[in-house]
Amino acid sequence: MARKHPKHEPYPVPEPDEDDAPPAIVACWLCGRPTGKAVVWHHPVPKSRGGRDVVPMHPICQQTLMANFTNSELQRHGMDVDALLAHPDVRKFVDWVANKDPDFTATTAKKRR
Repeated sequence: MARKHPKHEPYPVPEPDEDDAPPAIVACWLCGRPTGKAVVWHHPVPKSRGGRDVVPMHPICQQTLMANFTNSELQRHGMDVDALLAHPDVRKFVDWVANKDPDFTATTAKKRR
């Protein structure tokens, strides 16, 4: 069988297509900031409670939700971001993280149970 590329020549460099556009930047579901390199696809209604929809979030935003709400509470709120932001600790976090870099990470509070 013949070789596709000559043995001693470099591989050809593919021409960039117009379809190779960079991926669209999506906004975080909780804080509204653009997402960075790490995107977590979060189930607003937990999978254990029948949730199927996923939304993009920063890892630190998801950690904050997990620290402040149980699965039952998340199920009750569903896709309602405003209800989650009404919680004083979540509102304080979102106001604090608003001016941070999209790839910003920090330790978050432990679950309060």
